[in-house]
Order: sequence, then C-alpha cells, then structure tokens
Amino acid sequence: MKTIKQIILATLISTFAFNCKNDVKPEIKTVEAITDTKKELDPNATYAKAEFTIDGMMCAIGCAATIEKKIAKMEGVKSAIVDFDKKLAMVEYNEAKVTPASLEETVSGVSDTYKVSNMKTVTDFSTSKICDKACCAGKTDEEKAKCKKACCSETALVDIKACAADCKKACCANKA
Repeated sequence: MKTIKQIILATLISTFAFNCKNDVKPEIKTVEAITDTKKELDPNATYAKAEFTIDGMMCAIGCAATIEKKIAKMEGVKSAIVDFDKKLAMVEYNEAKVTPASLEETVSGVSDTYKVSNMKTVTDFSTSKICDKACCAGKTDEEKAKCKKACCSETALVDIKACAADCKKACCANKA
C-alpha cells in the first residue's frame, strides 16, 4: 500500500511539474492615436444662436465642462459655452444640422440630472456686451466695435477678462 501511495504521489508531482507551464506571451494591442482635428465649418451654412438654462449642474469642472464638450463635438455646432455660475448655455450652430431639440437631447444624454429650460433662439448672446464693459469702457460705439473685434476672444461671453492673452491694443492694456 505504501508503494501505491508513492507511485500516485510521484505521478501527481510529475504531472504538475511538466504539464503546468505558464508560458505567458505578451498580448499586443494596436491603439489608434486620437488626433484633435478642427471641425470644418460650412461657409454657406446659416448659423443660429441659442441660449438655454441647464439645471442640475453641481460643478464647473465636471458638469459644465462635460456638457460644453459634448455640445461642441456635435456635427454642425460652431461654438458652445456653458456658464456654470449663470446655469446658462450659449450655442452657435448650423440650422441645417442641429435643432434646439437635438441640443436638449444631447444635454439630457450626458446625465438624467441635467434639465434644459428656457430654450430660445437669439440674435446676440445676452452676455456678449461683457467685452465692451471690460476692455472698451469710455469709448464711442465705433471704437468699442473696433476694440471688441481686435481684442476680445470668444471667451468674452463668460469671462470678464476677455482680451486675448497676446493683445497689445490700448483697450486691453488695463486688463486684470
């Protein structure tokens, strides 16, 4: 009986020793690089501007930035700005490719907690005069228009420090 146990033990040891080889071969994965390409805008398209309120946002970095990125990536969207403090989204879009309903659907698709209200189509964004107040105060309307065109970036819609970083114009000399 002792010899049978020794034979079984020797068989088991040799089976495990010679049959359980862990030849792990490295797995090769091919990953395509994601390039940040600029969207080409249709010069013949008719662009509209929409403003709407977004309720349910909890923070500027997570919520507002995520919504802004999702809207900006939509086919036909020229620009999108989401102002967390005012709970306001301002979107310029190609009317042939985007509708206010699709904008609302995109926002709701990010999370069920976001609710769109007060959707309206506008000719100018309600906060677009911030640039005039910030860097062009005390000038005539003509000078303000030139100043705004020369110095102010698209972030003027939400940022009082709206002058471009490399702007050397007089209207931006006193920017904070």
